[in-house]
Amino acid sequence: MKILVVDDESDIRTLFEQRFRKEIRNNEMQFAFAYSGDEALTYLTNLSHEAVLILSDINMPGMSGLELLKRIKQRFENPPPVVMMITAYGDQENYNQAMSMGADDFLTKPIDFSLLKDKLKSLIDDKNSGS
Repeated sequence: MKILVVDDESDIRTLFEQRFRKEIRNNEMQFAFAYSGDEALTYLTNLSHEAVLILSDINMPGMSGLELLKRIKQRFENPPPVVMMITAYGDQENYNQAMSMGADDFLTKPIDFSLLKDKLKSLIDDKNSGS
């Protein structure tokens, strides 16, 4: 499973590579990183939509994660990527807005990596079973 992580925090790559070391080594998951909404759109466009899952921070300078979500859902319809929003602000308003715009899931920071791993593994299982 190819996963694009979008977050303006520079240490996010190291964090994911540490937490998913086994999954990366076993080739269960491949991660790519974008540090802005614009960079994420460029990645998706240039790599003809290889990412099947996008984890995006909501609060980023420039294009917000919600704007990125809107653009992804408009431009990449077949197959639509699964988009999980991540925010330090787990308030109801952000949640409602993200879900109404087509987000598939919503996580709060600090990220609970065991919960995230469970969600990702169930997505892989669903994809492998053809549902």
